[in-house]
Amino acid sequence: MEFVTLNNGIKMPKLGYGVYQTAPNDTERAVSDALEIGYRLIDTAAAYDNEQGVGAAIRQSGIPREDLFVTTKLWVQDHGYDNTLRAFDTSMKKLGLDYLDLYLIHKPYGDYYGAWRAMEKLYKEGRIRAIGVTSFWNERLADLANMNEVKPAVNQIETNVWDQKWSEDAFMKEIGIQHEAWAPFAEGNNDVFRTPLLQKIGEKYGKTVGQVMLRWLLQRDIAVIPKSVRKERMQENFDVFDFELTPADMEAIRTLDTGKSTIYDEMDPHVAMTIGQVKIHD
Repeated sequence: MEFVTLNNGIKMPKLGYGVYQTAPNDTERAVSDALEIGYRLIDTAAAYDNEQGVGAAIRQSGIPREDLFVTTKLWVQDHGYDNTLRAFDTSMKKLGLDYLDLYLIHKPYGDYYGAWRAMEKLYKEGRIRAIGVTSFWNERLADLANMNEVKPAVNQIETNVWDQKWSEDAFMKEIGIQHEAWAPFAEGNNDVFRTPLLQKIGEKYGKTVGQVMLRWLLQRDIAVIPKSVRKERMQENFDVFDFELTPADMEAIRTLDTGKSTIYDEMDPHVAMTIGQVKIHD
């Protein structure tokens, strides 16, 4: 496993396992499989409704807590100082953990400044080892980093071959925030697994298209959290440290960039309004 060092000195696995859209009743089994394979970073969120399954798998694994890196996220509905403290406690009860490795603001809407102040408090108390954000575009990330005592350690954004996020990546590197990719396979959009260029590169190394896409992100020093509920695919996604793409391969993949999401455009105000209105509890 390769690691990245966050801006507060904490080491985080570069490759993790995500449970987005994993059914609550399947999460414990899926995470148990991932831990057995060797994943040590597990990424969940309050909005995924599967924190309990993640916690159950961790307890059953027998793996020392200090060997694991657990991430969860705060949903928009719970932004604001007091709401965030309550939501954190709820997530920790569901996970059954004494401390969290990484807590992220899930989306940049509502009173996320109040949320950040609460997260700074939890961080200073030692209940969270690192705090960060998800889906913050450059100007919002710059503002949050500029105006608060604790700089975000991570920004988790959609990044894949169709939407490569070069300017966002450059800015994060400039100010010392770790880039982490969600939707590394673009959720399969545009028939990505049958892209001729990626197939050709994979054949050269005896690797699948999925492995090529993950390796491409890792070589950009981007942490990544692929998701699968199939154990054989989890293993495939984990086996990406025994080959290296050439500079020519990296540049060839760069030509696939469309500069826009194939999932949804978070800069679209109607998308922002829809996301901001989603409720995950009463």
